[in-house]
Amino acid sequence: MEHKHLYLTTFQHKLLLKKLYDDALSQLNRQRIKIMILADQGIPQSEICAEVGCCASTARHWIHMARSGMAHLWEDSPRGRPKVVTDGYLERLGELMSQSPRDYKYPFARWTADWLRKHLAQEYDIEVSLRHFKRLLKQVKDAKAFKDSINQPDVALLQNNRTDQEHKTTDLSRNNSLRIADLTIEGKQYKKTSTSLTHIEKNSNHYGNLNA
Repeated sequence: MEHKHLYLTTFQHKLLLKKLYDDALSQLNRQRIKIMILADQGIPQSEICAEVGCCASTARHWIHMARSGMAHLWEDSPRGRPKVVTDGYLERLGELMSQSPRDYKYPFARWTADWLRKHLAQEYDIEVSLRHFKRLLKQVKDAKAFKDSINQPDVALLQNNRTDQEHKTTDLSRNNSLRIADLTIEGKQYKKTSTSLTHIEKNSNHYGNLNA
């Protein structure tokens, strides 16, 4: 039973299949052909990205090529991404650094600089030397470290604030202690005065009325 094509003509489909099984085909071009063939089969974009290991923008571009009837011109098509490193490239690099290579069907658990470079070359069609890529990697790491640092509380400042608060509490306690001492002394004086008045009152009969 012949497959029903959503976007590709029979000619386009046969041409792409022939190219797909060409051993000389680059990995990048193989990815593009797979995207168009899968889209022609009605596979959703998210599943295509997972299947071929590409980003959403790459999938959108080649799905559009299939839909617009230009799949047979895929070799003449602009590759969609500029040849210079972009902000999007650097942001994607930062994202990949925090993800596992196994999420992209690689057999290893940790990225190396060279594998990150190769993976981004597939997604963005931007080829950079390993030496230059390592500089970009350091740039992204430094930017990420700076971003993390400004989102963290200043420990030294918190310690200083805590020390100032402790000093204020100590000073307040000292002031309170002085006031309590003063009140105690005044209380003793008041008690002595009251005792003297009581003594006079008790002996008023003996000495007579002092106000008479």
